[in-house]
Amino acid sequence: MSDTVTVFGGPAPRIHRIAADRPWVWLACGWQDMRRTPSVSIAYGLIFTLIGFIVLGALWFLGLFYLVLPLSAGFMLMGPILAVGFYEVSRRQGEGESATLADAVRGIQRNTSQIVLMGVALMLFLLAWIRLATLIFALFFSYAPPSLDNFVAEVFFSAESIPFLIVGVGVGAVLAALVFAISAVSIPMLLDRPEVNVATAIVTSIEAVRQNIIPMGIWAALIVLFTAAGLVTFYIGLAVAMPLIGHATWYAYKDLVTYHE
Repeated sequence: MSDTVTVFGGPAPRIHRIAADRPWVWLACGWQDMRRTPSVSIAYGLIFTLIGFIVLGALWFLGLFYLVLPLSAGFMLMGPILAVGFYEVSRRQGEGESATLADAVRGIQRNTSQIVLMGVALMLFLLAWIRLATLIFALFFSYAPPSLDNFVAEVFFSAESIPFLIVGVGVGAVLAALVFAISAVSIPMLLDRPEVNVATAIVTSIEAVRQNIIPMGIWAALIVLFTAAGLVTFYIGLAVAMPLIGHATWYAYKDLVTYHE
C-alpha cells in the first residue's frame, strides 16, 4: 500500500508500507556500501569521532563536564544532518558513479538551502535539549556540579540518580522521537531530489514513520543501539557506527519513498 504526499508543489512522493524486517536489509545494504568504499566511509566517520573529542576537551576546559551526557546524546539529534556525506556516497554508488571523500563533503551542494534549513531545525532541537538538560540537572542537583573525579559516582550512584536519569532519559527520548520523525527520510530526500522543499520532506518523513510504526520503531532502536555503542567506546566506535547508519538510512529512504513525476 502507498499514499501520496504533496506540499507546495513539486514531485509527489509516494510512501510505501514495508515489512517489519526491512531495517535489517537496510543495515546489510549499508554494510555493503561501506565495504565498497571503506576509506571514504571510515574517513568521513572519523569526523564524528573528532567532534566527540573536541566536545570532551571543551567541556573539560570550561569546567562543564556534567554536560557530557546531554551533549553526547546530541549526536542522535544532529546525526541525520551530519550524515549527508554518507547519503551522497550511497546515491552515487546506486547510480554507478565513483565516490571520493571530496564528493561526500560536497554532497550538501545538491540542495544547499533546503538542507541547511533542515540543519537549522535540528540545531534548534539540540539547543532546546541542552537547555532542558541543564534545567533538569539543576532541579535534582541543586549544589555545585560534580567534579570530574566524582562525576560517575554522583550522577549514577547518588540518592538523586534514579529520578534524575528517569526524567532526563524521558525528556531526551521525546525530543529524539520528534527528531527521528522529521528526519528519518527527509534529508536523503532533499539530497536525492534538489527540487523538493524542506516542508515536503518533513511531511513525507512524518508520514513514512506514521504508516510504518513497527519497522520504523525497530529502525529507531537500532540507530540508538549503534550510536550508543559508538559513544561508550569514547567516540572511537562512531567511525564505524555512523557510516553504517548513514548508508543504511539511504536505503531506508529508497525503500519508503518513490515519486509521481
